[in-house]
Amino acid sequence: MRKNAQCAIPALLRESSVFPVKYNPRMPAFRFAFLPLLSLAVATASAQPPADLKSSVEAQLPSLTDTYKDFHRNPELSHHEERTSAKLAADLRQLGYTVTEHVGVYQDGSKAFGIVAVLENGKGPRLLLRADMDALPVEEKTGLDYASHVHSVNAEGQPTSVMHACGHDIHMTVLLGTAKEMAEHKSQWHGTLVLVGQPSEETIDGARAMLADHLYERFGTPDFVLAEHDNAIVPAGSIGIKPGPLLASSTSIDVVMRGIGTHGSRPEGGKDPILAAAEFVLLAQSIVSRQIDPQQPAVLTVGTIHGGLKRNIISEEVTMGLTLRTYSTAIRDQIIAAIRRTAEGVAISYGIPADRMPIVTVSKSEITPPTLNDPPFASRIRGIAEKTLGPDHVQDVLPVMGSEDVGLFSLDAKIPTVMFWLGASDPAKVAESLKTGVQLPGPHSPLFAPVYEPTIRTGVTAMTAMAIDILQ
Repeated sequence: MRKNAQCAIPALLRESSVFPVKYNPRMPAFRFAFLPLLSLAVATASAQPPADLKSSVEAQLPSLTDTYKDFHRNPELSHHEERTSAKLAADLRQLGYTVTEHVGVYQDGSKAFGIVAVLENGKGPRLLLRADMDALPVEEKTGLDYASHVHSVNAEGQPTSVMHACGHDIHMTVLLGTAKEMAEHKSQWHGTLVLVGQPSEETIDGARAMLADHLYERFGTPDFVLAEHDNAIVPAGSIGIKPGPLLASSTSIDVVMRGIGTHGSRPEGGKDPILAAAEFVLLAQSIVSRQIDPQQPAVLTVGTIHGGLKRNIISEEVTMGLTLRTYSTAIRDQIIAAIRRTAEGVAISYGIPADRMPIVTVSKSEITPPTLNDPPFASRIRGIAEKTLGPDHVQDVLPVMGSEDVGLFSLDAKIPTVMFWLGASDPAKVAESLKTGVQLPGPHSPLFAPVYEPTIRTGVTAMTAMAIDILQ
């Protein structure tokens, strides 16, 4: 999940009814005949968790811990998950899954490291479970004995440290633990289980790449999509779930403020794009506060600004990188229009010529829709979790403005999809944090260190119970 366009969990927002999400039963035409069964499946929950599930998961925990620490020590950046995907694929093959590697094609035509593992078990629903695999350009500072000391090169060719600072190592470990439980409990479910190891979530182009490589045409369109994400403000041993909006959309925007270069001692001889860019940055912050309905959550952040090569030269241009978060497509489009209008207005006010007007580019790859949990499906998942973990270990949560690309797998809400939060912090520390207001290190922090044993145990137990209940 993303922070600056990625996955940080900011302060909780006040929940609002301004984003109603209605169940959308639209499905591809070839699945219309199955709709009555799907509706019944979403509305009811009949399967009991296996009696030996908790003991079976406990028996797995030592090997899963080793797996988790191996993933954590060996993180790989987005688009480069070669070792990670190979290990995940090999482990799933050993469990009896049919595994396909290198699923995914990026916009530049390069192949992705996505994997798909399929376990067929007679006729029944098709369930997709997704885990992301990539890590972040963060220098780990946890001091743990299994900390990452990996160094790599980022997309801009710059050297960087690499860390699983968003918990994707937890996600993959939970997927493997669930895969083993499902393989060992085949007598208690029927249908098809599809496990997806997704690359490049942090750059929000991994899910898109897998769909572009005909994921559903090759492996079947799922009837349900289920995923989890670790969360530092939910205590380990518990999960958090909500229907409707969970995460905002993310749109990456580049603004190039252009000017006319000249000597730094003769500013009147040119047009200074740095000064114009500085004014644009300030005015951009008024777009949300003064042009958008305050009941419609939105965040616009200027995350990068680059301009100039020498202190006594007024440069030709300044490039700014923006990230935009909303729950509404209409609000998103309104803000993008305001960004264009504001940039052009600043340029005109500085007398910049018409042929040097700003260039505003909305990314076609670093863009993802909001994560919207299908309400009937979320209700069912909650019921399974309460039955499996106990009601005291299933929390209500509020939407946040972080973003994820898991929503792309829903095909614009045609497929019922749910993501739930998996608690990852010591419960006592969570309680203290809520009491004092001092936030715990969370996703994208160099200090983020999930309490892995209860987190993995709860993730595998909950995900397995959910999968068995769905596949009936």
